[in-house]
Amino acid sequence: DSLNINISMYFNFTLVLSVDTGKMIHELLLALSGYPGTIFTWNKRNGLQVSQDLPFLHPSETSVLNRLCKMGTDYVRFTEFTEQHTGHVHQQEHYSSQPSQSGLHGIYLRAFCTGLNSMLQPYRHALLDLEKEFLGDPHLSISHVNYMLEQFQLLFPSVMVVVETIKSQKIHGCQILETVYKHSCGGLPPVRMALEKILAVCHGVMYKQLAAWMLHGLLLDQSEEFFVKQGPSAGGATAAQEEEEEDLGIGGLSGKQLRELQDLRLIEEENMLAPSLQQFSLRVEMLPSYIPVRVAEKILFVGESVQMFENHNQSPSRAGSILKHQEDMFAAELHRLKQQPLFSLVDFENLVDGIRSTVAEHLWTLMVEESDLLGQLKIIKDFYLLGRGELYQVFIDLAQHMLKTPPSAVTEHDVNVAFQQAAHKVLLDDDNLLPLLHLTIDYQGKESKEASGNREGTTPPQETSPREAPPTGWAALGLAYKVQWPLHILFTPAVLEKYNVVFRYLLSVRRVQSELQHCWALQMQRKHLKSNQMDAVKWRLRNHMAFLVDNLQYYLQVDVLESQFSQLLQQINSTRDFESIRLAHDHFLSNLLAQSFILLKPVSVRNKPPFM
Repeated sequence: DSLNINISMYFNFTLVLSVDTGKMIHELLLALSGYPGTIFTWNKRNGLQVSQDLPFLHPSETSVLNRLCKMGTDYVRFTEFTEQHTGHVHQQEHYSSQPSQSGLHGIYLRAFCTGLNSMLQPYRHALLDLEKEFLGDPHLSISHVNYMLEQFQLLFPSVMVVVETIKSQKIHGCQILETVYKHSCGGLPPVRMALEKILAVCHGVMYKQLAAWMLHGLLLDQSEEFFVKQGPSAGGATAAQEEEEEDLGIGGLSGKQLRELQDLRLIEEENMLAPSLQQFSLRVEMLPSYIPVRVAEKILFVGESVQMFENHNQSPSRAGSILKHQEDMFAAELHRLKQQPLFSLVDFENLVDGIRSTVAEHLWTLMVEESDLLGQLKIIKDFYLLGRGELYQVFIDLAQHMLKTPPSAVTEHDVNVAFQQAAHKVLLDDDNLLPLLHLTIDYQGKESKEASGNREGTTPPQETSPREAPPTGWAALGLAYKVQWPLHILFTPAVLEKYNVVFRYLLSVRRVQSELQHCWALQMQRKHLKSNQMDAVKWRLRNHMAFLVDNLQYYLQVDVLESQFSQLLQQINSTRDFESIRLAHDHFLSNLLAQSFILLKPVSVRNKPPFM
């Protein structure tokens, strides 16, 4: 009887244990799906946990269950993250958080969540298969569940590192591409494949932005996530200040002067642009490391060119399609790259180069053949670089009396009248050209006058630091040229300001030469008079000064201007690429500044020349 009672108690205990184990596995599958219960509870800090008061669990089983709970916790946090940032309402309230607390937003984040959700689909299917197996065989063990989900115990912690990095560092926009890419370069194949699939989904957003920007000139970037932005680029001001007065030992050039030689932006170009002309630049911090800057600059150039054509109000018959009606073909190529599982830099750069070449060739045709770029360069040379020497000789004689004193409010009007008179005297009566040229005088008080004129406008006047008043009108003289479309993308305000620097310098040399020639004329008038030793010293000094200035003038006009200008024309005629033209023009202007000694430190700082 005692034996029968013990056997009966054993079978009853086994039956109860079997029922408890089956209930536990059912709750385990629910908990791993994101629905905790009484056996597996949810703690906000630690996630899923096995209840401590379960007598039928062996310590080894508890250890396996804890591993599974860690994986289930990652799944719950993945689900929470994706639903929080994709706008869906989560079904469970016990572990949800407020979306506003994270501060994360943007289309790249939504794409990442979409890819993350796709990565979780095999896990959900595995849980469904386990549920079906359990219904068919209620005696399945915990070890079987652990075996079926083993691959995800390796995958989830690695992906969780990416999610936590995005959350903690508030990774935004294209920076998400960089974060996912770096973590996908590991040595675990399941992790690499999963992150590459997420990265492919995020690349889909980038390709859509690229298609809008490169094919239509549209910058679809409300949350500032793309690596192209509207506005100027942010330069390193701190580093520039540190190098400002550092002598580099290159012909007396300082760090600041060398940067001016290499960078054509003497002034903040965005403040000088017309309101209708928008400026775009690279947001370098958003550029993924696997996309070189050279490729990003080509993308920037294409989008700027297309955007300029789209916004221009001229008749389409003259401008035509800058992409030569190949938008559909390029869009299909971008879509093909978007469908590739892995990003290929070679294919990507080849496509960007193809679009850039089409745009650059069309711009070359429009500028060189339709807008007469060579003729415009001849005008620049004649007026900014004093190619019409006879015109400026007459102008110097006419304007000498009005520009030898500090300028006033009427000086600008007077010098333009003198300029027109000089043009008529040398028979320069081009009614189409002269209205495009205007001499400017930057006198003290001009900024405050312009600011008061704009006081009732939409743009508030900006505070300007007080500047030293120019000693003479010559020091404040400048030349303005009204550049016609589309040459404004080559002759930008900053480029014209560089030409103005050369213009003031050449004009000062010409004025000195003219004054020395005038001294020689006075000397010839007095040669019949009795001279003393002091007069002989003056004549020798004038002779030495004239020798120096005449040779300097010859060097500037022949060895620098004519030589560099002929090289520029040769380079323009040897290519059909607009970017090559712009690069050649930049080199031309930089060489003028370098070879004309403009950027060198002055020999005497006591009387600094007005053109420096």
